Parts: sequence; structure tokens; C-alpha cells
Amino acid sequence: MQFNRILPYFFVLILLASCAKTQEGDPDNPSPARAASEELETFQLEPGFKIQLVAQEPMVQDPVFITFDEDARLWVIEMRGFMTDTLGSEEDKPIGRISVLEDLDGDGQMDKSTIYMDSLIMPRAIGFFADGVLVSENTSLWVTQDLDGDLKADTQVLLDSTYASSGNPEHSDNGLLRNVDNWYYNAKSRLRYRYQNGDWIRDTTEFRGQWGISNDDQGRLYYNYNWSQLHADLVPPNYFSRNPNHSPSTGIDHGVALERAVYPIRETPAVNRGYIPGVLSEDKRLMEFTAACSPWIYRSTLFPEEFYGNAFVAEPAGNLVKRNVLMEAGNLVDGRDPHPGKEFLASTDERFRPVDFATGPDGALYIADMYRGLIQHGEYLTPYLTEQTVGRGLVMPVHLGRIWKIVPEGKALRQTTRLSDKSNTELVEFLSDQDGWYRDMAQRLLVERGNALVKNELVNLVLNQQAEQLGRFHGLWTLEGLGLLDEALLFQVLEKEDDLLQNTAIRLLEPFALRSVQVQNRLAEVMKAAAKDASEAEALQLALSSDVLSPQAQSDVLNSILASYGSQAMIRDAMLSSLNQREFGLMQNLWKASDWTARDQNKEIFLEMLTTAVVKGGEAHEMKSLLALADSPGSELNWKQKILISGMSIQAANSKDHEPIVLQTEPSLFSRTDLPIDESRLEMLRGMFRWPGYAPSEELTAENQLDEGAMKQFALGRQKFLVGCAGCHGSDGAGAARMGPPLVGSEWVTGDERRLAMILLHGLEGPIEVAGKTYDAPDILPVMPAHATMDDGSIAAILTYIRNEWGNHAKPVSRRLVSSTRLTSQGRVYPWSADELNEHMETLPPPETK
Repeated sequence: MQFNRILPYFFVLILLASCAKTQEGDPDNPSPARAASEELETFQLEPGFKIQLVAQEPMVQDPVFITFDEDARLWVIEMRGFMTDTLGSEEDKPIGRISVLEDLDGDGQMDKSTIYMDSLIMPRAIGFFADGVLVSENTSLWVTQDLDGDLKADTQVLLDSTYASSGNPEHSDNGLLRNVDNWYYNAKSRLRYRYQNGDWIRDTTEFRGQWGISNDDQGRLYYNYNWSQLHADLVPPNYFSRNPNHSPSTGIDHGVALERAVYPIRETPAVNRGYIPGVLSEDKRLMEFTAACSPWIYRSTLFPEEFYGNAFVAEPAGNLVKRNVLMEAGNLVDGRDPHPGKEFLASTDERFRPVDFATGPDGALYIADMYRGLIQHGEYLTPYLTEQTVGRGLVMPVHLGRIWKIVPEGKALRQTTRLSDKSNTELVEFLSDQDGWYRDMAQRLLVERGNALVKNELVNLVLNQQAEQLGRFHGLWTLEGLGLLDEALLFQVLEKEDDLLQNTAIRLLEPFALRSVQVQNRLAEVMKAAAKDASEAEALQLALSSDVLSPQAQSDVLNSILASYGSQAMIRDAMLSSLNQREFGLMQNLWKASDWTARDQNKEIFLEMLTTAVVKGGEAHEMKSLLALADSPGSELNWKQKILISGMSIQAANSKDHEPIVLQTEPSLFSRTDLPIDESRLEMLRGMFRWPGYAPSEELTAENQLDEGAMKQFALGRQKFLVGCAGCHGSDGAGAARMGPPLVGSEWVTGDERRLAMILLHGLEGPIEVAGKTYDAPDILPVMPAHATMDDGSIAAILTYIRNEWGNHAKPVSRRLVSSTRLTSQGRVYPWSADELNEHMETLPPPETK
């Protein structure tokens, strides 16, 4: 289907202009629908840029996803069934479609629209592959093909009936992002896919985000949640989920941007929880993210240099786009708003709804504007928002939509080209292009063409030390996608390269090491030598890849890494992730090591992590060996034994479903009077075993003890605490000089759990009194940062733990309490002071007693 732009657009513009004129100032419709030309006048954009219209209704309607194909055509998903009224009565109707837009005359506006597929139910993502297009809609992921080149789907074959199975567009699979490793990844999903030799491979992966997914130059995945604007995986996919006996607390779902504040330039009363104090400011403007979506890493050189690699985040409820500058420090990535108080893009038009981004082959940043009044899905539509939407005339009209692009002033856009017409040699050259879109697309096309004759050109690129680093990086992954890698090339790359290429070579050598003892031994020598003076980035990959080595070689590598980087939580998690069923062996080596005689906090943390993994594994011979290591009859317990005993007792709550381990006699350890645990924890530890004359008791816990569910929270909280809190408060909760106050005996810890939750959610600054002593800078840090990017369950686990450790006794904290506290304190974007928080607590109703 094609549209002649002029005549239909003329009538639409007349209609919208007429509505705007008659309804301006109308209290029943204070935010009338505007023509695109009028909406254009409402934008406030960062200086040095301009925004231009690319397409508008009726050519595009309700756009929710945009992407460019190899020939610079813009593909648009139109979710025309989404909330056409407050009941969502058309969401089960097959009225969605996918359109392909083309600019035929080069004026920057789309002239032609071809409907690739229609009659779709709530379509949400597409992904290009060699023989067609992946298309997702409610409960279906389709493999579609255009067999005759007319840009219309001719075949449709079901690939996965579980994809987007919930039907709710806010909470079901979406994305289909093809990453540098040749896999397709998704948000709100544990699924990934790969097209190989004409077949589709379906695999599970870590769960990520909510709506929208992007990647950076290194292939790190970025996503977000409606309440938290930017998260990322700082380690490659599927490494941290390998060891079922270890739950990492870092690296995956890392909160990149802690900034929650947003700065609309108009009143925004029509947000779902606008009735809650703190959601809206005194002038009725949204104060923090509530509908964050579609994070996008800008990887083009069209914008000024400082914009390369920035993350843009859509906030449709606030009618704005947030810009984050990303900064790397070792293995971490931190995002900051470069201009607090003013957004990159904002509009005074309440119907401006940015919901997706794409970087075009011309270098511009494209924005999908759903342009409508109602964007909240009906499943979560509050009575307040229903009243706002209906009462303020925001339901109609529907089926509008615009595509905008942002370009720098005074700079010509890049000329686009049809990559499908390029030869393999030309595509190899594009692997080193300055813009990420061309590198990604060239890699995809080379892999999909499957021509093995391109190997020599790719090898020459990879080994050319004068070539662009990212070109060589893509060259390696192109060879991987083609199945043309060999270990000789990868060992050559390992010799004299920087972290990115070395780490990629090590990662790609893993399958070769698993197939060949000779390769494994050679890789072990390389990795052992590298581990002795590795950078942070290299140490992380060495730890991740060490599981392909023999147990002894792996132990040698990890010992070196631990000595240099044992203080880094992500590297500790990387080591544990690689130790599935090898944790006890490494523990034995460390137990006897001469440099493990002296006590320090990093060793305590890692030893407890090993203990936790061994207990979760539940191997009888290892558990018996733990008991032997933990005891030294006739001698005082050393620090390692105390950590072992404490760690075992904490994890005992997670062993209720396991059969007790049979012993011949009662271990002498249980008769000691100097154990570092109380009687209740000792009983739980004893309950993991049985011996003649003793069987675990099924009696209920005492009133002041945690029940089984709370003990599981306690155990999880201990692990989260060691990673995120022990550095400032000490692994023993006693506080740390110049870092943080003690938690032992702290009324802030054992008092009202809502107050404690607000400290973790929003942070605390200034002096604080604990047990009659005032702590202030420089004796402690001046500010405890917010942990709002942490999920409710993790926060609840930490709070439950610190309220019931080191002699503290208080009721556990539920996920529900943290969630409700997060909701009712929404809008708080700065740390509390102690006095201010206490004053705020006086305004709250008494806490629930049950």
C-alpha cells in the first residue's frame, strides 16, 4: 500500500488545526490534539540541535518501535489496538500493522509507505535476519518472509508461542535486538534467539528490563524499568547464571544512572499515581521517572564528539527525553545528567509521547512519538487517571503518530547507501566504520551471506594492528558468526592487544579449550601469566573464562586475581560464577595458603561466598569436610573457622528441603561453647545433619526467632549486604572508619522499618546519632547514596538481615513494605537528613502491627 502524502495529510491537518482552534482554553480539553507543525513549535531542545518531522499520520499511527534496514528504509510497528478507550476494548483486535517507510526524493521526509504485515494483535518488535523478518505480536513470535521483493510478507511461520505470552504490552517480551555476539536479545524476557545454518536456536538468558533494549560498542546490553531509567549488564550474557549455587549481586542489572529526577516544561497531572503526595510538584509537574522506556545508546559521529555513546531515555508521561553521559571506571559504567534541571528534549504538548529511538544511517537520532493522550495500559489504570483522562478530553483522538529526527545545526547529514548492494570486500571495510549502525549492519550481512571466501579478508583485518580497534572486534565476531574462527588466530590476538580484543579472544577460545586438552593447556599458561598483572577488565574476563581450565589451573588463575582484585564485588561474583562444583576445592587451597593467615574483610567475604555455594550444593562429603575444617578441638576458633560456621548457619534455612546428611556421631563442633552464633542459628545448623540419637526437630521457632521464610530472606540479605554495604559498615556491622556508622545496636536499624527503607531508597546525608554517639564527616562519609535501582526484594532482604544480626532483633521486612514505601515516597529525589526524615515520620500513620 502506498500513500500520496499531499491530499490525505491536507485533510488531517485541517481537522487537527480546527480542533486546536475551537478547543484552546476549553477546560474540558486543555490539551487539544495539534497538527504536527503545531507540535513542532512546542519543543524545547538542547542548544545546537534542531528537530525535524519525518512522518506523521495517516502514514504512521501509534508507532511504538522503529528501526532501519540495510537499505536505509524505516520500519515502523504501529500498535493501533493499544488503549483506544479507557477499557482497552480493541486490544484483542487484529488492527496492528508493520509499515516500511521510504524517502524517495531525499528531502528528509518519508514519501512512501508499504504495509509489510497487517491484521496483527498488538505487535511489538521486529528483527531482521538473512531470509526474512522476525515479527512479534501477542503470544506469538513469527518468522516471516517476503518472497518476491515487494516489501510485503508472503509467508508466516510460528517460531515461539511463548513469546509475549502475557499479552500485556508493559510486561511481556519485546526488543529482538541483534547484538555483536550474533544473538537476538529481548527486554522483559529470559529468551534469546540465534539464526544459524538456516535454523533457529532458542536459549534462555538473564532476565532484562521492561520496554526497550539497546547495546553499546562493546555489546553491553542496556535496558530499564518504568521507575528506574537506565540499567546494564556489565558482563557478557549467560556467564553469571552458570552456577546454580551462587546468586550474583553485581554485574547483571547494574543501575547505571541513579538520577531519578525529571524536568517537564508543562503541568503533567495525567500520570497514573498523580494523587500520591510527592509524585507531582507544587506546580503539578512530574518529579521523577514513572514511565521510563526504550533506553538508546547513540553510536554515531554526526552529533558533537561528547554525545557519542550517550544514553537517551524516553519518559512519555513527562513528555520528555532524558540524556545521560556514560563514564567508565574500571569495569563499572556510571550515567550522569549533564544538565540537571533541563532535559535534552521536552514539550509543552501533553500528547507528545516519545516511546522509542533509532539511530539512522544518516546519523540522526529518530524518535517515535505515539502522540496521544492516554498511554497507561488498562490493567494498571487508576480511577484517578481515568478521571483525568476522560475529564480533560485526552481519550480522543487516537490513531495519530509522528516520527521525528534530531540533527545538529549547521552540519550536513551523512549520505546513506544501500548496504545490500555492497560486495563482501566493501562490507569488511564497513566493519571499521566510525558509526555503530554501519558496523553492526555490515557484520550482520556478512554473517548472513555465509560466504567462507571472506575469511582471509577478515583475518587480515583482525591482525592489522593499524586498523580501528572496533573494526577488528567486529571482525572477530563476524568470523564467529560464520563459523570460521580457529584457535591459532585467537592465540595470535592474545599476544599483543588491548583489553577489548584480548578479552574477546579469551572468550572465543572457550569452546576450543573444551574440545581440546592441548588448547586447554596452552590457554591455561596464557591465562596464568596474564592474571599476574591483569587490568581490571582483563581480570574480569579471566575469572569468567577460567571454568574451561583444569581445576588446578583455574585455582592458580583465581588466586592471582583474588590477590589483586579481591576487593571488587563484580570480580568476586565472576569467580564464583565459574566455580560450579569446584567451590570446595578452591576453598581447600585458600585454607592452606600462607597469605590467607592474616584476616581482612575481603577474604572474609570471599570465604563466606564459597561457604554459601558449598552449602547450597549440598554434597554430603563436602559438608562433612566443612564440619571438620570448622573445628579445632582444644584450640580457639580462628577467623576462618568463625566465618565458616556463621556462613553455614545462615544458609541452613535454605536447606530445609534437603534430606539431612547422615553422620556416624555428633560432631564435636556442636558441643563448643565459643561458637559465633546464637542458639537458634546453632539449632538450624544442627538440623542439616542427623546421627544416632538425633534427628532434626520440626518444632516451631521461638517468638523472637525468624521463621523459615524470613531466614531465607536473612540468608539472601547477608549476601547482598556483603556486596553493597559491608564496605562502609563492616562485615560485622560495627562500622568502618571514615566510611559509615555502626549498625550493631542502632535504633535506626531496629526501629520503624519504613524509615529504614526510606534510607536505602533515597540515601542519608549529614550527621546521625547512633546509640547516643553522633557520627559526622570526616569520621564517616558525608552522604550515604540512594539504592533506588535495587529491586524491592533485595532491599527487603538486606533490611531483614541487618535487623536480626549482631544481637539486633526486629521483625522481618517484606517486599510489599518496601514496594509501598517506594510508592508513597515517590518524588523524593534527594537524600534525607536525619532530622528531616524523623520529622517526616511523624506525619505518617502508625506502622501496621501484624
